Amino acid sequence: MGAETDLKTLLENLTPVASKEDYVFVTLPQASVSGELVAVAKGVFKEREGTTLIMPVVEAARFALPFEGRYRCITCEVHSSLDAVGMTAAMSRALGDAGISANVVAAYYHDHIFVPANKVDLAIAVLQALGD
Repeated sequence: MGAETDLKTLLENLTPVASKEDYVFVTLPQASVSGELVAVAKGVFKEREGTTLIMPVVEAARFALPFEGRYRCITCEVHSSLDAVGMTAAMSRALGDAGISANVVAAYYHDHIFVPANKVDLAIAVLQALGD
């Protein structure tokens, strides 16, 4: 089955699932990013100021990398198209209205939302309510 583009269908079928582990965002100069760090990272993004790695907190601690905040990754199991319009906005708006920061990463098959670890249960409830 192909990726979904219809917003109503996407929201009705979000199926948000929270990770069991906490993640952190760290930043390093590009020259300091080793293959070993990339291998344990859930995500990597290069910016002018440095390279951001999203990684399990245990790995950041193992490499003695500084970080602020702990996040849980909520994966929306619906296969969303990269061309879908409004899904990210709807999720971010609902989470924002509930006082929850949302750091959204769109990947090929699914959207992933990193929310403060202490608000993950509320975030799941908010996202599930979008399908009602």
